[in-house]
Amino acid sequence: MSAATADGPAPGSGEPVYRILLIEDDAGDALLVEELLHDTALRFELTTRTTLEAARAALAAQPIDCVLLDLHLPDVAGTAAVTAVRALSPHTAVIVLTGLSEGQAGAEAMAAGAQDYLVKGKVDPELLHRAVRYAVYRSRTERANSDAQATRLRAEENARLERGLLPQPILDTSTVTVTSRYLPGAAMALLGGDFLDVVEGEDGLLHAVVGDVSGHGPDAAALGVCLRIAWRSLVLGGHRGTDLLHLMERILLAERGSQWLFATCTLLTLDQDAATATLHLAGHHEPLLTTPEGTRELTTAHGVALGIAPGLCNWPPTVVPLPTRGALTLYTDGLTEGRNGLEEERLGVDGLLVLIAQLPAISPAAHLDLLISKTHELNAGRHSDDLAVLRLDWGHLPTRP
Repeated sequence: MSAATADGPAPGSGEPVYRILLIEDDAGDALLVEELLHDTALRFELTTRTTLEAARAALAAQPIDCVLLDLHLPDVAGTAAVTAVRALSPHTAVIVLTGLSEGQAGAEAMAAGAQDYLVKGKVDPELLHRAVRYAVYRSRTERANSDAQATRLRAEENARLERGLLPQPILDTSTVTVTSRYLPGAAMALLGGDFLDVVEGEDGLLHAVVGDVSGHGPDAAALGVCLRIAWRSLVLGGHRGTDLLHLMERILLAERGSQWLFATCTLLTLDQDAATATLHLAGHHEPLLTTPEGTRELTTAHGVALGIAPGLCNWPPTVVPLPTRGALTLYTDGLTEGRNGLEEERLGVDGLLVLIAQLPAISPAAHLDLLISKTHELNAGRHSDDLAVLRLDWGHLPTRP
């Protein structure tokens, strides 16, 4: 086993340094490849191993740009060697070294995943130079295409989940303005389990829900979509309050399977004629009420989260009188759990109310965008939890352009 570094342009020249792993058990052939590399114009770092097992450790120890692979090793032979190397390092370029008598070996190796092949005894420095450069280029292009495909598929999956988590409100005659925002907890992450919805029922009342399934990723997102769709169907079917939450809990228990997931949520029924809002809290925090005088947190009775104590069915209602003009904001804890600009303190509801008081009187959409932006700014970019916010406005609070 050996390692070598080529002489060549200075490190600041802009020429790349190729990290090459030669897997060759014949010492003479290995020396010939090393000499050929020194005769090329490549800047390289060469590591030599004589078996696949030894190469495994080398591939795990550091990034490798290109593997030069002999097809006849003591512990593996033929295209199985290519398959094994690709399994160990799927994004590393592989160039197979074949013998003069192995007419089909090179083509079979490329079919197995190698980027190129070279015939021993027919390789000169220029050919080796070109083969390494183009093999690495093709490997990186394949990886970029694979990453782009994965990004596209993830975006499509997120879009499907988003359509389930963030549906279009069903508003027939209501004059309430509905504004919502949703942000996943991490870049490139699947949507989490936060969900929201707004429906005007046959009774003419406006019904809304904001919820948060514990955990992150596809399981939480799938359960969030399920609960959101169940809520809409049950509301349109005439179910309300404790009865509605009981049925949602039964669905959660059936759909979570072996995973111990639970969900918090707030149910809201807004009656504009009676100027009241009826709230049921299942492990969730209180909504915010905004009036021309300012914003405050409502005092509301609490019940247990869905799935924590199945069958308890204790979600007492709270009826809140509403002003002629105002807004209700329901949200998940992604809005308040970030830092407040100090290293060890979270924003919390008190910090959120202070922040809201500092915001200008602007449109509901602009207000939510600015509020979320400010909370992220205070959190110094450490956004980690999913975030769903639903704001319901009526009577047209004063705004400024």
